[in-house]
Amino acid sequence: VQLQASGGGLVQAGGSLRLSCAASGRTFSTYNLGWFRQAPGKEREFVAAISWSGGSTYVDSVKGRFTISRDNAKNTMYLQMDSLKPEDTAVYYCAARRGYSVARAAKEYDYWGQGTLVTVSS
Repeated sequence: VQLQASGGGLVQAGGSLRLSCAASGRTFSTYNLGWFRQAPGKEREFVAAISWSGGSTYVDSVKGRFTISRDNAKNTMYLQMDSLKPEDTAVYYCAARRGYSVARAAKEYDYWGQGTLVTVSS
C-alpha cells in the first residue's frame, strides 16, 4: 500500500488542523493505521492509531485534543487536531501495518507516507 499525508500548515496555538492520509490499494480496510510525529532534534514518536475494526489509542499528551478516524470507502485516514499547542509542532507521518492490532512502535509498521509539517505558533 502507498500512503500520502497532507493537511499540514501553520496555525496559532489553540487552533485546529485536520491531517489526511490517502492510501492506494484495495485492501486498505484490512490495515491497522497510525500517526507518528517527529520534532526537530527528537526521535519519531507515536501519536495515535486506529485498528482495522475501528478501535483507537492515543499518546497521553494528545488525548482529548486529537481524534483519529478512517473512511474505508475513501481509503483515507484522518487526524483531527484541536487545541493545538506549540509543542505539537512536528512533521507528521502516517503509517500502516498488517496484523490484528494496532501498535505504538514505529518498527511495527510496514508502510509509511511522506511527512506533512505542522507548525503551531505561540
